[in-house]
Amino acid sequence: MDKLLLYIDQAWWKITGVILVFSTLFTGLLLPVPALPILHETIRNLYFHVPMWMAMLVVFKISIYGSLMYLRTGDQRYDLLSLECVKVGLFFYILGLLSGMLWAKYTWGAYWSNDPKQNSAAIGALLYSAYLVLRNSIEEEQKRGRIAAIYNIFAFPIMIVLLFVLPRMTDSLHPGNGGNPAFGKYDLDNGMKLAFYPAMLGWSLIGVWIATIRFRIQMIDYYQNTIN
Repeated sequence: MDKLLLYIDQAWWKITGVILVFSTLFTGLLLPVPALPILHETIRNLYFHVPMWMAMLVVFKISIYGSLMYLRTGDQRYDLLSLECVKVGLFFYILGLLSGMLWAKYTWGAYWSNDPKQNSAAIGALLYSAYLVLRNSIEEEQKRGRIAAIYNIFAFPIMIVLLFVLPRMTDSLHPGNGGNPAFGKYDLDNGMKLAFYPAMLGWSLIGVWIATIRFRIQMIDYYQNTIN
Protein backbone atom coordinates (compact mmCIF):
# COMPACT_ATOMS: atom_id res chain seq x y z
CA MET A 1 0.00 0.00 0.00
CA ASP A 2 2.84 2.41 0.78
CA LYS A 3 4.29 1.85 -2.70
CA LEU A 4 0.85 2.48 -4.18
CA LEU A 5 0.54 5.77 -2.29
CA LEU A 6 4.00 6.79 -3.51
CA TYR A 7 2.96 6.15 -7.10
CA ILE A 8 -0.25 8.14 -6.62
CA ASP A 9 1.82 11.17 -5.58
CA GLN A 10 3.66 11.24 -8.91
CA ALA A 11 2.46 14.07 -11.13
CA TRP A 12 3.54 12.99 -14.62
CA TRP A 13 0.52 10.80 -15.35
CA LYS A 14 -1.90 13.45 -14.05
CA ILE A 15 -0.37 16.11 -16.29
CA THR A 16 -0.48 13.67 -19.20
CA GLY A 17 -4.17 13.04 -18.62
CA VAL A 18 -5.00 16.75 -18.57
CA ILE A 19 -3.01 17.45 -21.73
CA LEU A 20 -4.61 14.57 -23.61
CA VAL A 21 -8.15 15.53 -22.61
CA PHE A 22 -7.68 19.18 -23.58
CA SER A 23 -6.03 18.21 -26.85
CA THR A 24 -8.99 15.95 -27.58
CA LEU A 25 -11.41 18.82 -27.05
CA PHE A 26 -9.64 20.78 -29.77
CA THR A 27 -8.89 18.00 -32.24
CA GLY A 28 -12.23 16.30 -31.69
CA LEU A 29 -14.27 19.44 -32.31
CA LEU A 30 -12.15 21.10 -35.00
CA LEU A 31 -10.76 18.33 -37.20
CA PRO A 32 -13.01 17.19 -40.07
CA VAL A 33 -14.91 13.91 -39.78
CA PRO A 34 -16.12 11.51 -42.50
CA ALA A 35 -19.39 12.53 -44.19
CA LEU A 36 -21.52 9.54 -43.28
CA PRO A 37 -25.27 9.15 -43.69
CA ILE A 38 -27.39 9.38 -40.53
CA LEU A 39 -24.37 10.01 -38.28
CA HIS A 40 -23.13 13.27 -39.82
CA GLU A 41 -21.50 15.47 -37.15
CA THR A 42 -22.84 13.31 -34.30
CA ILE A 43 -19.93 10.95 -34.91
CA ARG A 44 -17.86 13.39 -32.85
CA ASN A 45 -19.59 11.93 -29.81
CA LEU A 46 -17.30 8.95 -30.34
CA TYR A 47 -14.53 11.03 -28.73
CA PHE A 48 -16.52 11.24 -25.51
CA HIS A 49 -18.94 8.31 -25.35
CA VAL A 50 -16.44 5.50 -25.79
CA PRO A 51 -13.69 7.07 -23.60
CA MET A 52 -16.23 7.31 -20.76
CA TRP A 53 -16.66 3.54 -20.94
CA MET A 54 -12.90 3.04 -21.11
CA ALA A 55 -12.36 5.19 -18.01
CA MET A 56 -15.08 3.21 -16.28
CA LEU A 57 -13.41 -0.11 -17.12
CA VAL A 58 -9.98 1.06 -15.96
CA VAL A 59 -11.25 2.32 -12.61
CA PHE A 60 -13.38 -0.79 -12.07
CA LYS A 61 -10.29 -2.94 -12.68
CA ILE A 62 -8.44 -1.03 -9.97
CA SER A 63 -11.39 -1.66 -7.66
CA ILE A 64 -10.97 -5.38 -8.29
CA TYR A 65 -7.33 -5.08 -7.28
CA GLY A 66 -8.41 -3.35 -4.07
CA SER A 67 -10.96 -6.05 -3.31
CA LEU A 68 -8.49 -8.87 -3.89
CA MET A 69 -5.84 -7.21 -1.75
CA TYR A 70 -8.35 -6.59 1.03
CA LEU A 71 -9.34 -10.27 1.11
CA ARG A 72 -5.65 -11.17 1.18
CA THR A 73 -4.40 -8.69 3.78
CA GLY A 74 -7.45 -7.40 5.64
CA ASP A 75 -6.02 -3.87 5.29
CA GLN A 76 -8.93 -1.46 5.51
CA ARG A 77 -7.21 0.94 3.14
CA TYR A 78 -7.67 -1.49 0.25
CA ASP A 79 -11.38 -1.64 1.00
CA LEU A 80 -11.53 2.16 0.82
CA LEU A 81 -9.62 2.10 -2.46
CA SER A 82 -12.08 -0.37 -3.92
CA LEU A 83 -15.06 1.64 -2.70
CA GLU A 84 -13.92 4.93 -4.19
CA CYS A 85 -12.98 3.30 -7.49
CA VAL A 86 -16.45 1.79 -7.75
CA LYS A 87 -18.02 5.20 -7.07
CA VAL A 88 -15.92 6.89 -9.74
CA GLY A 89 -16.42 4.00 -12.14
CA LEU A 90 -20.18 4.24 -11.69
CA PHE A 91 -19.97 7.98 -12.36
CA PHE A 92 -18.27 7.37 -15.70
CA TYR A 93 -20.71 4.53 -16.34
CA ILE A 94 -23.60 6.99 -16.06
CA LEU A 95 -21.78 9.47 -18.31
CA GLY A 96 -21.40 6.69 -20.87
CA LEU A 97 -25.10 5.89 -20.66
CA LEU A 98 -26.17 9.53 -20.98
CA SER A 99 -23.86 10.28 -23.91
CA GLY A 100 -25.06 7.09 -25.56
CA MET A 101 -28.70 8.08 -25.06
CA LEU A 102 -28.02 11.50 -26.57
CA TRP A 103 -26.34 9.89 -29.57
CA ALA A 104 -29.21 7.43 -29.95
CA LYS A 105 -31.72 10.29 -30.08
CA TYR A 106 -30.11 11.71 -33.22
CA THR A 107 -29.26 8.42 -34.93
CA TRP A 108 -31.91 5.92 -33.79
CA GLY A 109 -34.73 8.40 -33.27
CA ALA A 110 -35.21 8.01 -29.50
CA TYR A 111 -33.19 8.35 -26.32
CA TRP A 112 -34.14 4.82 -25.31
CA SER A 113 -35.29 2.20 -27.82
CA ASN A 114 -34.93 -0.94 -25.65
CA ASP A 115 -31.93 -1.97 -27.70
CA PRO A 116 -30.17 -5.01 -26.15
CA LYS A 117 -27.02 -2.93 -25.62
CA GLN A 118 -28.96 -0.22 -23.78
CA ASN A 119 -30.87 -2.70 -21.64
CA SER A 120 -27.74 -4.62 -20.73
CA ALA A 121 -25.94 -1.40 -19.84
CA ALA A 122 -28.82 -0.36 -17.59
CA ILE A 123 -28.71 -3.71 -15.78
CA GLY A 124 -24.96 -3.33 -15.31
CA ALA A 125 -25.47 0.11 -13.76
CA LEU A 126 -28.01 -1.35 -11.33
CA LEU A 127 -25.57 -4.14 -10.54
CA TYR A 128 -22.95 -1.69 -9.32
CA SER A 129 -25.52 0.52 -7.63
CA ALA A 130 -26.47 -2.53 -5.60
CA TYR A 131 -22.84 -2.73 -4.44
CA LEU A 132 -23.20 0.65 -2.74
CA VAL A 133 -26.56 -0.32 -1.23
CA LEU A 134 -25.03 -3.54 0.09
CA ARG A 135 -22.21 -1.69 1.78
CA ASN A 136 -24.57 0.74 3.49
CA SER A 137 -26.67 -2.12 4.83
CA ILE A 138 -23.80 -3.69 6.83
CA GLU A 139 -22.48 -1.88 9.91
CA GLU A 140 -19.63 -4.15 11.05
CA GLU A 141 -16.48 -2.95 9.28
CA GLN A 142 -14.66 -6.20 8.52
CA LYS A 143 -17.81 -8.08 7.56
CA ARG A 144 -18.83 -5.22 5.27
CA GLY A 145 -15.40 -5.18 3.64
CA ARG A 146 -15.32 -8.93 2.99
CA ILE A 147 -18.84 -9.18 1.60
CA ALA A 148 -18.39 -6.06 -0.54
CA ALA A 149 -15.06 -7.34 -1.88
CA ILE A 150 -16.55 -10.68 -2.90
CA TYR A 151 -19.54 -8.98 -4.50
CA ASN A 152 -17.27 -6.60 -6.43
CA ILE A 153 -15.06 -9.40 -7.72
CA PHE A 154 -18.06 -11.25 -9.16
CA ALA A 155 -19.85 -8.09 -10.38
CA PHE A 156 -17.09 -7.14 -12.81
CA PRO A 157 -17.21 -10.25 -15.06
CA ILE A 158 -21.01 -10.15 -14.99
CA MET A 159 -20.88 -6.54 -16.18
CA ILE A 160 -18.45 -7.53 -18.96
CA VAL A 161 -20.87 -10.21 -20.14
CA LEU A 162 -23.76 -7.75 -20.06
CA LEU A 163 -21.93 -5.08 -22.05
CA PHE A 164 -19.78 -7.01 -24.49
CA VAL A 165 -21.12 -10.56 -24.83
CA LEU A 166 -24.92 -10.68 -24.66
CA PRO A 167 -25.52 -7.79 -27.12
CA ARG A 168 -23.40 -9.61 -29.71
CA MET A 169 -25.68 -12.66 -29.48
CA THR A 170 -28.80 -10.87 -30.69
CA ASP A 171 -29.90 -8.12 -33.07
CA SER A 172 -28.71 -4.69 -32.02
CA LEU A 173 -28.47 -1.23 -33.56
CA HIS A 174 -25.27 -0.52 -31.68
CA PRO A 175 -22.03 -0.64 -33.73
CA GLY A 176 -20.02 -3.77 -33.07
CA ASN A 177 -23.07 -5.74 -31.94
CA GLY A 178 -25.73 -7.84 -33.62
CA GLY A 179 -23.74 -8.15 -36.81
CA ASN A 180 -23.14 -4.40 -37.13
CA PRO A 181 -19.50 -3.53 -37.83
CA ALA A 182 -17.63 -1.46 -35.28
CA PHE A 183 -16.60 2.08 -36.16
CA GLY A 184 -12.92 1.24 -36.57
CA LYS A 185 -13.65 -1.16 -39.40
CA TYR A 186 -15.13 1.27 -41.87
CA ASP A 187 -15.13 4.93 -40.89
CA LEU A 188 -12.51 5.73 -38.25
CA ASP A 189 -10.09 7.60 -40.52
CA ASN A 190 -6.63 8.84 -39.55
CA GLY A 191 -7.97 12.23 -38.51
CA MET A 192 -10.44 10.66 -36.09
CA LYS A 193 -7.79 8.34 -34.71
CA LEU A 194 -5.70 11.41 -33.87
CA ALA A 195 -8.43 12.49 -31.46
CA PHE A 196 -9.95 9.15 -30.46
CA TYR A 197 -6.99 7.24 -29.04
CA PRO A 198 -5.61 10.13 -26.96
CA ALA A 199 -9.14 10.61 -25.61
CA MET A 200 -9.26 6.97 -24.52
CA LEU A 201 -6.01 7.31 -22.58
CA GLY A 202 -6.65 10.83 -21.33
CA TRP A 203 -10.09 10.17 -19.83
CA SER A 204 -8.83 6.94 -18.29
CA LEU A 205 -6.05 8.84 -16.51
CA ILE A 206 -8.52 11.51 -15.38
CA GLY A 207 -10.78 8.79 -14.00
CA VAL A 208 -7.91 7.27 -12.03
CA TRP A 209 -6.93 10.74 -10.78
CA ILE A 210 -10.45 11.43 -9.50
CA ALA A 211 -10.50 8.04 -7.77
CA THR A 212 -7.14 8.71 -6.08
CA ILE A 213 -8.33 12.10 -4.83
CA ARG A 214 -11.42 10.54 -3.31
CA PHE A 215 -9.30 7.73 -1.88
CA ARG A 216 -6.92 10.17 -0.19
CA ILE A 217 -9.87 12.01 1.35
CA GLN A 218 -11.16 8.72 2.72
CA MET A 219 -7.69 7.93 4.04
CA ILE A 220 -7.60 11.21 5.98
CA ASP A 221 -10.96 10.41 7.58
CA TYR A 222 -9.80 6.87 8.30
CA TYR A 223 -6.63 7.98 10.09
CA GLN A 224 -8.51 10.65 12.04
CA ASN A 225 -11.06 8.10 13.25
CA THR A 226 -8.27 5.66 14.12
CA ILE A 227 -6.48 8.26 16.25
CA ASN A 228 -9.67 9.34 17.96
